[in-house]
Amino acid sequence: MELLRFATAGSVDDGKSTLIGRLLYDSKSIFEDQLESIEQTSRDRGDEYTNLALLTDGLRAEREQGITIDVAYRYFATPKRKFIIADTPGHIQYTRNMVTGCSTADLALVLVDARNGIVEQSRRHAFLASLLRVPHLVVCINKMDLVDYDQEVFDEIKEEFRAFATKLDVTDLTFIPISALKGDNVVHRSENMPWYEGTSLLHHLEEVFISSDRNLIDARFPVQYVIRPMSDAHHDYRGYAGTVAGGVFKPGDEVIVLPSGFTSTIEAIETPDGPVDEAFAPMAVTIRLADEIDISRGDMICRPHNQPQIGQDLDAMICWMSEQGSLTPRDKYLFKHTTRTGRVLVKDLHYRLDVNTLHRDHDATGLALNEIGRVSLRATVPVFFDDYRRNRETGSFILVDEATNNTVGAGMILGPTQQV
Repeated sequence: MELLRFATAGSVDDGKSTLIGRLLYDSKSIFEDQLESIEQTSRDRGDEYTNLALLTDGLRAEREQGITIDVAYRYFATPKRKFIIADTPGHIQYTRNMVTGCSTADLALVLVDARNGIVEQSRRHAFLASLLRVPHLVVCINKMDLVDYDQEVFDEIKEEFRAFATKLDVTDLTFIPISALKGDNVVHRSENMPWYEGTSLLHHLEEVFISSDRNLIDARFPVQYVIRPMSDAHHDYRGYAGTVAGGVFKPGDEVIVLPSGFTSTIEAIETPDGPVDEAFAPMAVTIRLADEIDISRGDMICRPHNQPQIGQDLDAMICWMSEQGSLTPRDKYLFKHTTRTGRVLVKDLHYRLDVNTLHRDHDATGLALNEIGRVSLRATVPVFFDDYRRNRETGSFILVDEATNNTVGAGMILGPTQQV
């Protein structure tokens, strides 16, 4: 079954957690003891109804404040598809959490309160989804029951959002009027909005076409581990394990190994279930080559006539995630890109981006927690990369503080540094 990862975002109290609870409840994806637990908790809190938001707001602080703080992952399946939901926080102080949730998402679901319309946070969430190259964006205009299911309200919000989206790089935009509390248009089509001719949210999630979102052109295989059994029965076995980051690999294909530049052909591709005739992203496989080549973790297997860019000077957008200080020019960090690790120097901070207004502050001297900006980096090792907009796997990286081993930044490669 195909897997769809999607992230939810929206302003505080727009109903994200309630929507996910409704999806799980109406699709019969929760256990009876879970339902009994949230029913009891709802009664203890004095709620007049079963608060489905409690299914995802698991932290005590979240339940006390009635807001989402951390990314909550939930899993469910229908006969057509499997789903992983990342329920991301809406508040600006948790921007880094939303970046984390959206970084692997196939689809972003932005909630808008029908009573309030498009607010600053709605624009910020749409921009972040666009920045992180989430291929599909669904805008759920929630709480339609509180505006008497008025079509004019829906149309006004739809047009305002569509006008803002023209400034972003959004390829697929869908609008659905819903009531997460009442269940309108969440799993089943609503009889309260006969003017809406589209599908329910769950039907859209089941049918949205994601196969073409993956890069099946640029063959990329970062080597994660070299399998070399030392037993007499397998003394000549040498396999290279990892996750395909792009393209398609087949036995018999001619390949080149970076950084050495040696070429060979693929002898076999193996999985835990046995050999396969082809491997594509995001399959985890072991590749065996016809020739014995010195290959180690961090090397990349690709096609001779379709290689990634190679360089040590990079331009990137960085989201700063650390509470203990800021990113400033001349700082040094550990740099982790695919399976390759090195060190980088921050050469320059070009600008800090205001994620609410899209204004570029060229006078900024650093990036603080949750801030995003464009930087130039100099790496100590050659980096085998594609632009982030072309391949999210080979175009992304993280920065790690060597003193604490904490992840302090997440980056998206824009390309090699432009020499002035």
